[in-house]
Amino acid sequence: MLNSIKKTTSKYTGLLIRIDDIAENMNWKLMDKSEKLFDKYNIKPLLGVIPDNKDLELKKYSNNLNFWKRVKDWEKKGWEISMHGYSHVYSQQTKKKDYFNYGGLSEFYGLNYDDQILKVRLGLQKFKEKDIKVRSFFAPNHTYDLNTFKALEKSGIKIIIDGYGIFPFNKFNLFFIPQLFYREIFLPVGIQSTQIHLNYWDESYFQKFENFIEKYHCKITDINYILTLNKSNFFKNIVNYSIEKSLKAIRFLK
Repeated sequence: MLNSIKKTTSKYTGLLIRIDDIAENMNWKLMDKSEKLFDKYNIKPLLGVIPDNKDLELKKYSNNLNFWKRVKDWEKKGWEISMHGYSHVYSQQTKKKDYFNYGGLSEFYGLNYDDQILKVRLGLQKFKEKDIKVRSFFAPNHTYDLNTFKALEKSGIKIIIDGYGIFPFNKFNLFFIPQLFYREIFLPVGIQSTQIHLNYWDESYFQKFENFIEKYHCKITDINYILTLNKSNFFKNIVNYSIEKSLKAIRFLK
């Protein structure tokens, strides 16, 4: 019995490295160092690439003229290229009515279905032009509404790297991989993704990240493994439901 529990726990324990705001303009020094670190431990992260970056904050960083070649090279390594919004420009105020109650500004929430699906399809067209396959998505600032999910599903994107819980789950004909924390935390049980913003880091924070990877690299997984865990059961659903309701309530009251 004990061995069975340990086996099940081990199966559903892992961390997906998700890096946000990958664009022509970013902190390339730390991105290069991260790539060497991932290669050292054979880690295959998920990279949130902005298809048509127009974010003025990101534009302050140096421009990499070989950006799309780098993205293609990462794909060849087996790294997951994920679509992170479209232009990363916020035009909508959520007033904490977005699906996950994060609040703040949004690129997608509040737009009608036609406008949202246009953004998604323009983003996918950009990746197609660069011969890069995309099957997953996560929105800037975690903000979605039901039209966002409908537009993604209709456009052929079936995987969302966001959501509450410690187990992947299916909803709206989509597969969600939870993302809970703003910093790197490894849970003793459960599957989740990180949220890494290299552009906000300095060398000292990167050193902490390097130490974290060194300590937990054996527990770091990739999206292909997580996709094998797509079967729901009563226990996982109850745990995820409890976490979702609790965190939504906390965020709504803040």
